[in-house]
Amino acid sequence: MLGRRVDANTPQVTTVCMDFGRESRDPIAQNEWMAATPATAALTRLRIPFTEHEYAHDPSVIAFGEEAATVLGVDPDRVFKTLLADADGSLVVGVVPVSGRLDLKALAAAVGAKKASMADPAVASRRTGYVIGGISPIGQKTRLTTVLDETAELFDTVFVSGGRRGFDIELSPADLVAATGAVLAGIGRA
Repeated sequence: MLGRRVDANTPQVTTVCMDFGRESRDPIAQNEWMAATPATAALTRLRIPFTEHEYAHDPSVIAFGEEAATVLGVDPDRVFKTLLADADGSLVVGVVPVSGRLDLKALAAAVGAKKASMADPAVASRRTGYVIGGISPIGQKTRLTTVLDETAELFDTVFVSGGRRGFDIELSPADLVAATGAVLAGIGRA
């Protein structure tokens, strides 16, 4: 599996073979890196393996997660959406399957708050650095407390937004937890 990183002291991109630790200077990798999102850059920096899935987003669709599941041909229970909520005055992230909804009471309990409500979309976009419909739980501008629905553990890999509409990342639930510092809890409901 290949990962990409930018060397700290030079603008050059290094392609790293994560299975063997070999490195090579590759001009193609530099072009790929320029298309990276903060989410893919964070995963590469952390040396976490992932698979990118791009698809043509239909601008008339507002159910972004369901669109990803349909277009990619993936079970909607494996595709997770990233939602921001206000829990007693603090923004928190809830990551739940697109096939269900976020249980705000369960999210509040998971973060030790009395109540939670959905965050204003403009605030969510500003604090994460991502557009609505492309908010990734990984690589956010401001690191927020994150709760991943426990059903993620039912799958070898799950899909989350890669940081823009029409772009999902597939990775293991354990790697998603490692990348976000998430806790697992039952925060989804049908």
